[in-house]
This record gives sequence, structure tokens and C-alpha cells, in this order.
Amino acid sequence: MAPAKQSKNLFNIPNLMLPMLLMLFLVEFVRAAVLMSYLPAYGVTKLGFSVSMVGVAVTAHYAADTLLKLVSGYLLDRFSFRWILPAGLALGLLSLLSMQLFSSSWWLVIATTLYGVGLSPVWLVCVSYLQENQRGTQLGAIYTAWMGGMGGGLFLTNFMLDRNAPLAFWLLLGLAGAALVLSLFLPKPTEHHALSAPLRDQLADLALRLKAMGPLLPGMILQTLAAGMLVPILPSFVTSLMGLTYSQYSLLLLFGGVCAVAGLIPMGRLSDHFGQRWFLVGGFAVFAVSLSCLSGSRSFVSGLLWAIVLGLSYSAVLPAWNALLASQVSQEQQGVSWAVFSSVEGIGVMFGPILGGWIGDLLSARATLIMSAIVMAAIALFYGFYPLQHLFRGKSKTVS
Repeated sequence: MAPAKQSKNLFNIPNLMLPMLLMLFLVEFVRAAVLMSYLPAYGVTKLGFSVSMVGVAVTAHYAADTLLKLVSGYLLDRFSFRWILPAGLALGLLSLLSMQLFSSSWWLVIATTLYGVGLSPVWLVCVSYLQENQRGTQLGAIYTAWMGGMGGGLFLTNFMLDRNAPLAFWLLLGLAGAALVLSLFLPKPTEHHALSAPLRDQLADLALRLKAMGPLLPGMILQTLAAGMLVPILPSFVTSLMGLTYSQYSLLLLFGGVCAVAGLIPMGRLSDHFGQRWFLVGGFAVFAVSLSCLSGSRSFVSGLLWAIVLGLSYSAVLPAWNALLASQVSQEQQGVSWAVFSSVEGIGVMFGPILGGWIGDLLSARATLIMSAIVMAAIALFYGFYPLQHLFRGKSKTVS
């Protein structure tokens, strides 16, 4: 029997995906607001947490989220997501509430770890809605909800920190509660049957893939490491050393993000036309120079200038980097390949915040920015000299 045709909307997304996308938006809104804005800013300046402790807490969260995905996947294969997902979001909500009730630094680490455990099923449930014949469009919708939530959480929270920080936190708790309620009413995804290989075969395949993509590993790990290093120190750097308000910090993030998004399509077309190599190398190099210059900025105007350059350099890197990754993906095993890429990049996400916080406490926030810039410059040098054409394995260089 042919599957029933699903109703769609203006964006060609099945209507059954819309509640899931809204839930994902709310989850990522709260996560970004708490981990990338509230704790690094208000937690350091008002609650008395050290920068390194905030880095440890952020690292603990992403480590728990990444590692527990294996357990969550196992449970979701055997039990209904209708109780696993709400149970996880309830744990996340209670973890956030406990941050307000207990002020110990080590409890902060425990709470963010439990928060990561609670959110670990979210992404797996979201991708279970994907349909093979429209995977690209639907995955794009999921990434849009993810990025929109993250950007919205950062912007609104930084704006509110100048006015009423406690109210901002209670608002985030309310949004986390709304995501929990929404998860109780998510429609059931279209059923699909995944191939189940023995664990030994899966591990052997994983080892072969990691070996084959060896030249990609430095870029995959180091770029997320460099970005993660900035998470615990950027708010305090902007407010303490640059003398800006949190609202002005929000504007820097907004302008940088808008430039990054606006530049993706034209930069992608240019890299398709001229070749990805120099967009990749040049993007990382300009990113490194911009971070170094930002570390010496002392005004909103100069900070805004370098935020725009950082956004544009990111838009140059992303299409070229995705083309490089896509050249390593086989049509038969796209899901496995992208899962491996995501896991490897997660290593940098896990260790970047703790390293950035440690450098910030030991030296200064400016030193963390400079160290992050050095890492980006090292990536540019590596791919500047490495024969990247060997990685394309004869595939087309054009990836949109």
C-alpha cells in the first residue's frame, strides 16, 4: 500500500514536522541563552563563578549531550519517544531550576551535565522525521530552527541582562517548560526501517571511515575547539575590556550573524566557480586576523567592524568546508558518514570551553582570543599546503 500523502505548507515542509521544529527552536533558544550568554556573563560578573568553572560547566554539558546520544539512540530504538523525550526535557528543566536554587560551583557543573543528559534525545527525535525523498529540504528546516533558536536566545538574553537578569532566567525556564509541554503532543514520525548491523561491523566501519578522513580531522576538531574557547570569555571580554553593554554585545552578534547568513549563497557560488581551496584557506586566515584585531578593539564601532568581517569570513569557510566533507560521503551511507563527522567535531566542542576558560583565568580573556586566532591560523596553514584535490576523489567540486 502506498503511503498516505502528507499535507504541506508554503515552505514544502510536512505539517507534522512543524511542532517538532518549534520544540527544537525553543530547546536551542534556551540552551544557547543559558550556556553562551547567561552563565558566561551574569554567572561570572554577578554570581561569582570563575571563567574556568563556567568553561568546565559548558564542556560538561556538551560532553554529556554527545556521549549520551548513544544511550538515547539505543532507548529510542526500543521504546517510544513519547516518554523518552518528555522525560529528558523534564530532567533538563529541573536542572535549570536547580541552578537558581543552588549556587555552588560544583553543583553548576552537575546541573549542566544533567541538562546535557536531558537534551541528548532531542536531535535524534528530530532527524527521525526526515523522509528520504526530501531529506535535503527537511534537514535545512531543522538547521534553520536550530540556528534561529540559538541566535534568538543569544540576542534576547544579552539584551535583557542589561535590564533584568533574574527575569531573563525565569523567562528561559518558562520557554523550557513550553518545549516540554509541546513534546507531549508531537505527532508520530513516518515509520522507517533502519538497517541494523552487528556492533563489531559498525565499529570496524567507523575505524575505516576515521582512517580515510584523516586529513580532515585537524580542521574538524580544531575549528570547533577554537570556537568553543570563546564561549566562556566573550561576554566578559566585550563588557569588561571593551566597555560595552550587553545590549551592544547583542548588536555585535546580530550584525555578525546576519553577514554570515547573507554571505553564504554568494560565497558558495563563488567558491563553486573559482574552487573551494582558497575560500577555505582565505576564510580561516581572515577569521584568524579578525579575531586578533578584535582582541585589541576598544570601541563599539571597531567591534562592529570586526564582527562583520568575522561573519563574512565564516560565510566563505562554510560552503567550501561542506564541499570538502561532502566529497567524503558515499550516497549509500550518508547518515553514518554525517554522524561520524558530527561526533568528531563534537570533540572540539567538548574541550574548547574548558580550555578557553582556563586560559582566561590564568592569563586573560584577550589571551584566549589570541590563542583561538592562532588555532584558526594553523588550520589555514595546514590546508594551504596540503594537496586538497586528493580529498575530492574525482567527485565534482560543486556542492550547494
